[in-house]
Amino acid sequence: MSAVRSRVTTRGVVFVHATPAALCPHITWAVEAVLGEQVSFEWSPQPVAPRSMRAELGWSGPVGTGAHLASALRGWDGLRYEVTEDPSAHADGGRWSYTPSLGIHHTMTSVSGDAVVQEDRLREAIARTKGDVLALQDEIDLLLGAPWDDELEPFRYAGDGAPVRWLHQVG
Repeated sequence: MSAVRSRVTTRGVVFVHATPAALCPHITWAVEAVLGEQVSFEWSPQPVAPRSMRAELGWSGPVGTGAHLASALRGWDGLRYEVTEDPSAHADGGRWSYTPSLGIHHTMTSVSGDAVVQEDRLREAIARTKGDVLALQDEIDLLLGAPWDDELEPFRYAGDGAPVRWLHQVG
């Protein structure tokens, strides 16, 4: 009797919003190491940041690949990126955002793409702000990643219309 092992897969996108040109090959190598296959980013100038490049790459792989990609890219000087992972039947989706000034932020996402904040994190924010509505609003903005969105938004628009290439992880 043979056992059939099912593998839950998902897909997502690596958005390199801005990076110094010298990091482009290193980013490619880091993504290849996570996906286990050769990738080809189509780099183009990032108009918002002179002497910077931008690119997008679609990927497909096991649930959790988004977290591995975000970790592989984390901490390089001048790099701004986001990694998304679509929800699957067995796992929530996610979005990892990184900027040099703010570091990394993770947001769980629903099937409709909305940010999902866990109940315990909301309760902690309520307790920490002690009834101060403005402070609670600031805490919720942090939980949702608003500072990261604010910083990355100009870079996102600069990339509108850029093609996304899908890759499928094998093995």
